[in-house]
Amino acid sequence: MTVWIVLSILAAVLSPLAWLRPSRRQSGKMAIRLAARRMGLGMQLAPQEWPHWLLTEPPSPCAQYHRPRSQKQAACWVYWQTEPGVWLNRWREPCEDTQLMAQLATLPADVFKVEADQQMIALYWGERGEPEILQRIAGVLKALA
Repeated sequence: MTVWIVLSILAAVLSPLAWLRPSRRQSGKMAIRLAARRMGLGMQLAPQEWPHWLLTEPPSPCAQYHRPRSQKQAACWVYWQTEPGVWLNRWREPCEDTQLMAQLATLPADVFKVEADQQMIALYWGERGEPEILQRIAGVLKALA
C-alpha cells in the first residue's frame, strides 16, 4: 500500500513537467526557424493588420522571414495572396510583373504576404509544411533581394 501512495505522489509531482514539453507542432516550427537562421534568413514574429478584403484572416502576430536587399534603388511593393497563386496589391490589382509573378508562383499557399522596401524583402508565412518548402522560400527571397 505504501508503494502505491509513493507512486501516486510521484505521478502528481511529475505530471506538470509533461506540460512544459513542447508539442510536435511547436518543435517543428522551431526546427524550421533554426534552419532558416542557418540559411541566412532573419525571422521574427511580427504583428500585422491584415486587409479586410482577405478571404481568411491570417494570424497576428505572424512569422516574418526576411533578408536584406542588395539593390540601392530597388522598387517598393506589397502583395497579398488571397487564394493559392492569386497575388493582389493594396488596391486589389493583380501582379503584372512577369518576373515577380514567376517567383511568387513557386511559394506555398500559406504564404500570406510578400513585401519589399528599401532595406529588406519580407515574407509572412504560416510555417506549415516540410523543410523543402523553406528551401523554396529562401530561394525566392534571395532572387527578389
